[in-house]
Amino acid sequence: MPSADELIGRHAVESLIRAIQTAAPDADLSSLRAAPGQIAPMSLRERADLLRDALLADLPGDFAALARIVRSARDSAPDFTGWLIWPVTSALATRAVQENSHTAFDDAMALLADLTGRLSSEFAIRTLLRHDLDRALGIISDWTASPDVHVRRLASEGTRPYLPWAVRVPDILARPGVTVPVLDALHRDESDYVRRSVANHLNDLSRDHPDLVVDTARGWLAEPDTATERLVRHGLRTLVKRGHPGALDLLGFTPAAVEVDGPHLDRGTVPFGGSVRFTASIRNTGDTQVRLAIDYVVHHRKANGGQTGKTFKLTTRTLAPGERIQVTREHSFRPITTRRYHSGTHAISLQVNGVASARADFELVDPDTP
Repeated sequence: MPSADELIGRHAVESLIRAIQTAAPDADLSSLRAAPGQIAPMSLRERADLLRDALLADLPGDFAALARIVRSARDSAPDFTGWLIWPVTSALATRAVQENSHTAFDDAMALLADLTGRLSSEFAIRTLLRHDLDRALGIISDWTASPDVHVRRLASEGTRPYLPWAVRVPDILARPGVTVPVLDALHRDESDYVRRSVANHLNDLSRDHPDLVVDTARGWLAEPDTATERLVRHGLRTLVKRGHPGALDLLGFTPAAVEVDGPHLDRGTVPFGGSVRFTASIRNTGDTQVRLAIDYVVHHRKANGGQTGKTFKLTTRTLAPGERIQVTREHSFRPITTRRYHSGTHAISLQVNGVASARADFELVDPDTP
């Protein structure tokens, strides 16, 4: 992942200043010009917010005035593209909400759709969704038939319940299924770019409404095209890891008679930054062929001494009666930003079609701790 400096760094800010100055030569861009000296300690989203606020401060007036400047920059500045677009679209959405008129709202939606090919407007549109979800969804419904692939993808991505880096839209979380019509319209889209967004949106929904997601996916699989099954598998990935019976059944992972031997670990003590390798064998003890979703769960020790499981994909296999397979994996405990490790007892178990095996314990130790 590129750094914040590579995405919204000094070069992007300078390009934004040039574009806006070209479109509004008389504007006093003092807030924007001060931004390069302020962004160094900031995260990417904080930088976008700072530039949004600078634009709003430097370009006072109503929404229509701001929109004219943005359109002029779009038409006259060749480098008015890329990550500098994020604060621009955010400023447009903020000014439209501040104006609180249907005209400004609708014009902002249209301009965000126009700019989304330069950089996705998925973050900025959240401001408009939070302000008037039903009005926004009415417009977004038309976007699902747009000839522009970026606009169709925006319809799905911008309305995701848990879009990364984005603010939450409380009404989307509180109204189960309110965005499903958007997904219904796009799940057979010709573009894999759009379908990936639909799958990720479906996976977001599964966090809070698993049965709704399974029912939605079941309807799509009733009349599939060549890409539907793959989309559904990706959209149900979290439910499969959780062992949700409906999701497993929909994907053909029915309850199976299997014998699991393992997991067997190659060591009982693992240092921070090290890894543990495990092996296991799985045998179909039934008299019919079975399709297996095989995952493994690392049970991490928490600060309070308890454990919490994190499921990882291992493999998908089909076994004939009596057939046995061997699985192996090495799991690393190298430092990552999304998890803090704690010394003490951890464990690994397998999960086959949602059914957990016995745990194999090991100790994670910090060599710097006496």
